[in-house]
Parts: sequence; C-alpha cells; structure tokens
Amino acid sequence: MGKRLAAEFLGTFWLVLGGCGSAVLAANFGGDGNPLGIGFLGVALAFGLTVVTGAYAFGHVSGAHFNPAVSIGLWAGGRFAGRDLGPYVIAQVLGGLLAGFILLQIAKGSPAFSIMPGQAGAFASNGYGALSPGGYSAAAAFLCEVVLTAAFLVVIMGATHGRAPAGFAPLAIGLALTLIHLISIPVTNTSVNPARSTAVALFAGSGAVSQLWLFWVAPLLGGLIGGMIYKWLGSARD
Repeated sequence: MGKRLAAEFLGTFWLVLGGCGSAVLAANFGGDGNPLGIGFLGVALAFGLTVVTGAYAFGHVSGAHFNPAVSIGLWAGGRFAGRDLGPYVIAQVLGGLLAGFILLQIAKGSPAFSIMPGQAGAFASNGYGALSPGGYSAAAAFLCEVVLTAAFLVVIMGATHGRAPAGFAPLAIGLALTLIHLISIPVTNTSVNPARSTAVALFAGSGAVSQLWLFWVAPLLGGLIGGMIYKWLGSARD
C-alpha cells in the first residue's frame, strides 16, 4: 500500500504540475496574440499528456487514478476496494497541493506574475459565474462537470476492461481528458478532478476557495454515475 500511495501522490503531482503549469506559465505567454502562447488547445493537450505519461509510469503500481472522482467511480463500478478510498484520496490531494505550491514558486520568479483573485481562471483555478472563463452559471458548471466526469469514467473502465486492446488504455484515457478540456475550459476551466481543483484553489484566493465545493461535489457525483453505468454496461460481457 505504501508504494501504491506514493504512486498516486507522484502521479497527481505530475498531473497538476504539467496541466496547471501549462495554463499558468504557457497558455498566454507573451500576451494576447503572441504565437508562442499555447492557448486552450495547448492546455488541453498538456492535461492529456500528463495522464498518458503518468499512467504508463505508475499504472502498474497503483492503477493510476490521480483523481478522487476516478477512485470513487472505480469503486462504484466494482473495480476498487472501498477500504482504499480514503488513503488514495489523501495521497492525491497532498500530491496536488505540493505541485500547486511548487508551481507558485516557479511562477513568482517572473516579475510579471500576479494572482488576481477576482479574475476567472486565476492561477488555473476553476469557477462558475464571475469566475467562469465564459461567465457560465453554477447550474451549467455543475451539469458540465457531472456529465463529463461520468463520461470520463466510462472511457476509463472501458479502456481498462479485460477485453479491451492491451496496452492502449493510457492513450484512450489521455485523449478523453484532452477532449474534456476542449469542451469545458470555457465553462469551468475544467476540473473533473477535485484534487486538481484543490491544488490551485488554495493559492488562488478566497473566490476560488468559496466555489471549491462544486468541484468536489459534481466530479464525485459524476464519477459515481459513470462507474455505475459501466458496471451495468460491461456486466453483459464479463
């Protein structure tokens, strides 16, 4: 268990550092219109790449959840022991927080860096209403996070099914996360992962912290729904 938790800690650290790091350091590099900035597409790809590389690195150790919503979804789908949920979630949150802290120290190395707590997406944080990149309501943000997290779990469970093509699960899962970001960055700045949201919200200011509840409740609910859907769907072929 110690090695499994270490893998979850490191994998979540990598996801937050790579994904949120791309948003904070590279998305708008040079200012608006600068072709060096990677934009939404680059950030979406960065999150997908962290999952692909992290899953290949740590999947054989811990299953490469890197996300409390994934852990609870796999439990709901009968793929993960309930007794391990608490330790996994703690390891994931701690790994994300360390990445958020290190990312902040790196970002502070530029004199141009500042965190504006009232600005949408401040320090790669998630939000709704005034803190949504597109000004989307709490109801829209909640629905988006539930549905996309549920879909993510269906992809994860399908890609890791015993009858799925061997060795390709990390690619399918990483591409799914990229697609999820392409859909929902304008809505919530994309969470589908409470550990990722917590990792940056605690450094982004009171606005992000006050809205953090949604980015725990909605992804966890979505994970449960997705896990139960695939448990029913996949049972016919087990």
